[in-house]
Amino acid sequence: MAVKWTGGHSSPVLCLNASKEGLLASGAEGGDLTAWGEDGTPLGHMRFQGADDVTSVLFSPSRPAKLYASHGETISVLDVRSLKDSLDHFHVNEEEINCLSLNQTETLLASADDSGAIKILDLENKKVIRSLKRHSNICSSVAFRPQRPQSLVSCGLDMQVMLWSLQKARPLWITNLQEDEAEEMESPQSPGQLFNPALAHSISVAACGDIFSCGAEDGKVRIFRVMGVKCEQELGFKGHTLGVSQVCFLPESCLLLTGGNDGKIMLWDTNSEVEKKPKSPTKRTHRKKPKRGTCTKQGGNTDASVTDEEEHGNILPKLNIEHGEKVNWLLGTKIKGHQNILVADQTSCISVYPLNEF
Repeated sequence: MAVKWTGGHSSPVLCLNASKEGLLASGAEGGDLTAWGEDGTPLGHMRFQGADDVTSVLFSPSRPAKLYASHGETISVLDVRSLKDSLDHFHVNEEEINCLSLNQTETLLASADDSGAIKILDLENKKVIRSLKRHSNICSSVAFRPQRPQSLVSCGLDMQVMLWSLQKARPLWITNLQEDEAEEMESPQSPGQLFNPALAHSISVAACGDIFSCGAEDGKVRIFRVMGVKCEQELGFKGHTLGVSQVCFLPESCLLLTGGNDGKIMLWDTNSEVEKKPKSPTKRTHRKKPKRGTCTKQGGNTDASVTDEEEHGNILPKLNIEHGEKVNWLLGTKIKGHQNILVADQTSCISVYPLNEF
């Protein structure tokens, strides 16, 4: 059962983040920003002028009370111990920001926006050093790769996933999810695929820095491996019956959380599945056509049926939570020493699920 954190917002929560010291922050529609203690008590609240939605919040790894928050076209820098005024702010994006990412050395901040652009901000000199413009539609998600401060990945509603190096203004590698899917299909596209194009919503990089995941509107979760200046798709499986709105690797792990518009939250062991995958440099395994199945969580255990195995292309989730609300944001973090899943959805509260068995 989930514990509900309430009292921090009056509108749907859109984003979450946690610091290494146990502080948490959430952003919501209408410019709301709230800081939380580990026990779920709101520690502070503010509302940005203009009431633009707070779409991304990000704690500083080196200064746990320092928080970056995007609202509209603006990035604000705040101290969560005193949410009154911004310590600093940047207006470098031309359209609404959807996602923020810090590199591991905390020298660069990436901000992806509705124009498809990714701005790279030098935090020491407080100026944009790169403007990455290759997405032809909204850039929904961007993530720096751990241990590689000059490298990042992005995805967007143009159905494209890109690998970037900041030494170059152009991406090193691009794939179109819809075109890749069409190449793999042995038969023409089904009507369902036309109605659910592979609009890419979320991207997350594992702690190793070489494996990343992308969640898309077609309900599919894709796992890629970076191999030098290009990437290869290691896995592709039907994780959800509706669009995958969030993917999130657990810290220092290859366990992947996914959340969907179907109101489900799933946990996958991507490392063991990649290891089991047949090595074929030229052709990826063709998956069976997905079928509906049931999978329930009982006492922290997962009971899966044969139809589940077909639905996920022979890959079974370690955990399946029937959350019941469209997932806006997922966060795996330790609270009081125990791993938890924090969920933002269409309500004004935050749901917390324990992950004791992991």
